[in-house]
Amino acid sequence: MLYLVPTPIGNLEDITLRALKILQSVDLILAEDTRTTGILLKHFEIKKPLASFHIHNEHQKLQNFIRQLNEGQNIALVSDAGTPAISDPGFLLVREALKENIEIQCLPGPTAFVPALVVSGFSTDRFIFEGFLPQKKGRQTKLKEVIESTCTVIMYESPYRIVKLLEELKVLGLAERKISISREISKFYEQTVRGSVEEVLQHFMVKAPKGEFVVCLDAGETDKK
Repeated sequence: MLYLVPTPIGNLEDITLRALKILQSVDLILAEDTRTTGILLKHFEIKKPLASFHIHNEHQKLQNFIRQLNEGQNIALVSDAGTPAISDPGFLLVREALKENIEIQCLPGPTAFVPALVVSGFSTDRFIFEGFLPQKKGRQTKLKEVIESTCTVIMYESPYRIVKLLEELKVLGLAERKISISREISKFYEQTVRGSVEEVLQHFMVKAPKGEFVVCLDAGETDKK
């Protein structure tokens, strides 16, 4: 059995009892960063073998873990925070496991974009999750799709590029578009900044961005032109 186990995105108390039970029972835990997962396991007094599985080695290690699953081992996959395969490693392993008819269970649990969307106040009937936008090639094409969307668009962004993103949206004519940006969700310094693109840009020009960001952009029909 392959288990996809979500881990807390901030507060360690967000982990579920079922997640703890699975982590205590499996033969092996695959971690995006064994140091980060090691801290989590130590906190909950879980002692299980750890192996690294991240974007830089997943192609090389994939077949080895598939072989172990086929041999009858139970393996849990975790990312540093949140649900595996959502802007984190996991897709390749899931796809290959399905080809091999290996049973898969994905536990429900933390995902940063859901609370950010809910507290944005924007429509939740329809939305698009873009994850991280391309940094270079294809970025302008993707931004064009974002600004033309008629439903809420959700993006992840780092503190080093959040101002750049807001400036790009402004240049593309979205200065008055409503936006909601949440950072450090479920952590001590959790914060959500709401307003127009211009207003939120000015906020972060004054207050240096820190933490990981979830950006929610309101639907295109709300533009004020």
